[in-house]
Amino acid sequence: MIGKLIDLPKITDPRGNLTVAEQLKNVPFEIARVYWTYDVPAGESRGGHAHKRLKQVIVALSGSFEVTLDNGHERETHLLNHPWQGLLVETGIWRTLKDFSTGAVCMVLASDFYDHDEYIYDYDEFLASVRAKDGEKKNV
Repeated sequence: MIGKLIDLPKITDPRGNLTVAEQLKNVPFEIARVYWTYDVPAGESRGGHAHKRLKQVIVALSGSFEVTLDNGHERETHLLNHPWQGLLVETGIWRTLKDFSTGAVCMVLASDFYDHDEYIYDYDEFLASVRAKDGEKKNV
């Protein structure tokens, strides 16, 4: 399994439910940045990159969307549609988000601040980095 679904605490209340994400408790890293995407036009996708060091938890705060994860050897797709569930994406995983429902809001908890040089936007470059890491593991 490439990604791991994390259940965040869901506190039910007749006045409305509440979910909390706490760093190093139910989110397995320190949270340095939080951002969200919304109003994604029909047919558009987000992501299309990997990170060299960054870890993320992706949450569908509202609506639904699919997240496809790729580790260079296999792919898996997760449907996110519960605001109390997050998808943990480790370092070095290519991710693509698509099929956003109307009104979908995607929140991302990130382990580091934004750094353009930390992204891998070219899929062939991503595959080369995976092969390099595989070679390092064989030589250990």
